[in-house]
Amino acid sequence: MTMTTPTVSTDWLVAHLDDPDVVVVDASVHLPDTGRDARAEYLVEHILGAIFFDLSVVADPDNPLPRKAPPPRVFAEEMGRLGITEDTHVVAYDTLGLYSAARVWWLLNLYGHDRVSVLDGGMVAWKKRNGAVESGEVVLPEATYPVRERGERFASWRDVKSRIGDESTQILDARTPGRFAGTEEDRYPGTRSGHIPGSLNLYWGDLLDAEQRTLIPTPEIDARLKAAGIRDDVTETVLTCGSGLTACILALGMAVTGRTAWRVYDGSWDEWGRRDDLPIGTGAPGSRDA
Repeated sequence: MTMTTPTVSTDWLVAHLDDPDVVVVDASVHLPDTGRDARAEYLVEHILGAIFFDLSVVADPDNPLPRKAPPPRVFAEEMGRLGITEDTHVVAYDTLGLYSAARVWWLLNLYGHDRVSVLDGGMVAWKKRNGAVESGEVVLPEATYPVRERGERFASWRDVKSRIGDESTQILDARTPGRFAGTEEDRYPGTRSGHIPGSLNLYWGDLLDAEQRTLIPTPEIDARLKAAGIRDDVTETVLTCGSGLTACILALGMAVTGRTAWRVYDGSWDEWGRRDDLPIGTGAPGSRDA
């Protein structure tokens, strides 16, 4: 079996692309306002042997919000349909470099599937490495995947609400400073402006190399987490964002820096910002209204 780490490099994937226990998945997501179709782009070009991991399908069919974590049986059924077994080392990537692939890493971890990694830099880095690509659809034989209960990496709105003002918990928001402060229009129609009261802010893009689209060096990630106000003497950190995608990049940053006491608020602002019964703050972190 291959050794599993939160991220793998393109050099690693070149060396292990033919390993029988490795399955590469294209987990690209493009939000509606981009006008892009992730599945159509996959059919045109993807990493050799990669299957398409549709985060809108591996999701809760009863939740009106997109891409929410599926219940255990749905997750197991979808893994089996994709040809993923409990022994598979899943390597997730996306076409933007590092964006939605982190969601797959979190989702599999949520259900106790530790053999999952993110391709650092995704398709951007793979092309720079001149890695092998192909077109069309790859379909693996269906497999049997066990049904497991969710682990401790999931937070609901009730969990988050109950921890507002709790000194043992910190909340970290991955959105832009403007969306966090409420000075910039949110990209999700129907949501209010602002953030969860008492939360901190670290824009997810600040953990990436702007040109390479890979994670910045681990010591720099650690420094930026600390600069955002993250403390290591708390019980847990709840990670949130716009819709549950980029909070998973913060989760990846927490993992590579050795932090283990964190959860992702799955509904994030797409859920919180729509509910009039939930409180909001405005302004920068630490301001009177925050």
